[in-house]
Amino acid sequence: MLKPRSWLAPRPDLGLLLLRLGGAYLLLMVHGLPKLQHYAGELAHIDDPLHLGRGLTLWLALLAEVLCPLAIAAGLCTRLACLPVLVLLLVSMLAVHPDWSLADGQFGWLLLVIFASISVAGPGRYTLLALLGPADTKRESSAAGGAHG
Repeated sequence: MLKPRSWLAPRPDLGLLLLRLGGAYLLLMVHGLPKLQHYAGELAHIDDPLHLGRGLTLWLALLAEVLCPLAIAAGLCTRLACLPVLVLLLVSMLAVHPDWSLADGQFGWLLLVIFASISVAGPGRYTLLALLGPADTKRESSAAGGAHG
């Protein structure tokens, strides 16, 4: 039987790292940073579908689109950090933009799939804690399947 080449072997931890970094980067750059940079304008125009008030709604959106992507990218509290993102995306797609076709909302739906996958699978082995942690922590995380989130 032929052995697969090592570079062809499945690398789920690398795949999870790519999902975390790619999804976090897209959410941060397309939604989070523009909201932060144009705070006053966003405050005047943000939809408030849950009737929490525009100020609180914008702060919750900033939490989900700025702080959570940074935590997800670093692999810190990953599953917990995915929850506000998932809630934001679901509210956006189902309550704010229910009239969008699948094509109109494809970016939102793809982000939803990415962050739902990360929340189910966890961060994988390649996290900031694994990189900076002591050698004993690295061995324990490898034995435990690398779930830091």
